[in-house]
Amino acid sequence: MVLLLISITVLHLSALAMLLISTLEKAWWIWDDSEISDLWYNCFQDNVTKTWLCAATNENDWLQSVQALMVLSVVFSSISFLVFLGQLFAMSKGGLFYFTGFCQAFAGFTDFAACLIFTFHRKEILADTRDLSKGRFGYCFILAWVCVPLLLLSGVMYVHLRKKQ
Repeated sequence: MVLLLISITVLHLSALAMLLISTLEKAWWIWDDSEISDLWYNCFQDNVTKTWLCAATNENDWLQSVQALMVLSVVFSSISFLVFLGQLFAMSKGGLFYFTGFCQAFAGFTDFAACLIFTFHRKEILADTRDLSKGRFGYCFILAWVCVPLLLLSGVMYVHLRKKQ
């Protein structure tokens, strides 16, 4: 039982860390080594000083929905972990972690929706920038996609987890 709790906790914390990185880092779309975009900024590398110069992205409805869904995903996953810790110590023997599992699954669904919106509407989201055919998805976008099955898996595991002690 202890090994199962440690495994679920490690899975949850690693998914939460990847979710935070994918939400806050600057690599959702990469044109080349000198220009990147994320949910919050467009950055260019200054060749003279070798520093990144960042400006706020141009807001549109699609970008705001991706931003909101990613932040919601982080919030629900964090709430899920805190509720899990509370239930672990306060719940009576034989109880199930339904609320924790549903919060975690909802975090997975919001992350999934954000990734889908960015995938299908990247032209509208990145409209005022360079030609999209010269760019590619960045590692933060890939991390966000990797988080989807991890969040859903841990949500299902929480729903089936029963407190034994």
